[in-house]
Amino acid sequence: QFGSFEIRNVVPNLELPKTSIIIPSRNEEKFIEKCVKSFLDCDYPGELIEVIVVDGMSEDGTRKIVRELSERDSRVLLINNEKKITPVAMNLGVKVSKGEYIFFSGAHSEMPSDYISKCIQHALETGADNVGGIMKTEPRISSAVGIAISKVLSSPLGVGGAKFRTGVAKPTEVDTVPFGCYKREVFDRIGYFNEKLVRNQDIEFNLRLKRAGGKIILFPDIELTYYSRSTYKELWRNNFGNGFWVIAAKKYAEVPYSKRHLVPLMFVLFLLLGFLLSLVVTCFLFVYISLLAAYLVAVILFSFSHAMETKKLDVLFAAIVSYPVLHISYGVGSMLGLFSFLLGEKKL
Repeated sequence: QFGSFEIRNVVPNLELPKTSIIIPSRNEEKFIEKCVKSFLDCDYPGELIEVIVVDGMSEDGTRKIVRELSERDSRVLLINNEKKITPVAMNLGVKVSKGEYIFFSGAHSEMPSDYISKCIQHALETGADNVGGIMKTEPRISSAVGIAISKVLSSPLGVGGAKFRTGVAKPTEVDTVPFGCYKREVFDRIGYFNEKLVRNQDIEFNLRLKRAGGKIILFPDIELTYYSRSTYKELWRNNFGNGFWVIAAKKYAEVPYSKRHLVPLMFVLFLLLGFLLSLVVTCFLFVYISLLAAYLVAVILFSFSHAMETKKLDVLFAAIVSYPVLHISYGVGSMLGLFSFLLGEKKL
């Protein structure tokens, strides 16, 4: 097999490690089978793989699909996540897993056949505590809005310094990677995911790993596919939650975010405070409008490039709307998360 052959050449006389793939899920009947099979059908030795689906008591056909998969293949395991919270699912999966390396995956993700073998190869080569790859974002629904959102979520203007979304030219140390391939000993060293964080638990965990001296490396030759939200409402809701928890998490964790995660908050504060200031200080109105115009021009230029790439004119207009929806929803969520943190509220 290609994966094992390559790894054995890199690290001779070393047995390949057993791997555990943990997939938190809830109501994912449309995606879960594809996701699980993408791991089962990979080029890594089959006897060294286990796939653990940690289900948040799904009310659709997810559990039935996973049970049927487990009946056909003993490598698939279904366990219950009665609390229905993602970090709880991740911790449950880690605790029952048997692998020396632990992978996480979203149920909306699909992995290429060489994903595990490349991750293990690079982990063994570099000794990194966590390795990952570039997230290729595809729309769940191939509408103009769905396509535009997937492009916006892969754009530097859309996601800023998230290198795993925008791509890198060479292996790069980063503050986080999507999902990740972790050495098992990482959890013995720094503990588990913070179960008080409803969102962004992976960001906090990886920052904790970095502070403990861990190494996280993003590799350009590793790629995974993620199916993004495909309506403005879904985009707003998801990023509002991400924005809220990236700041509100400060109640439960020492450093739950990087500086880049504060940019949408700064943008929303600029929109609000700049508007109020321009009403009081007339000369500032010109500065405010100029900066807004510059933002709009950037949005139009990037949106035009998405339309040219897809050869769909309606993607242009959909992307022009998607950019501010993404930025403002995340920023408003962060602002309310800041209020929640300052006021000491446990819930919004």
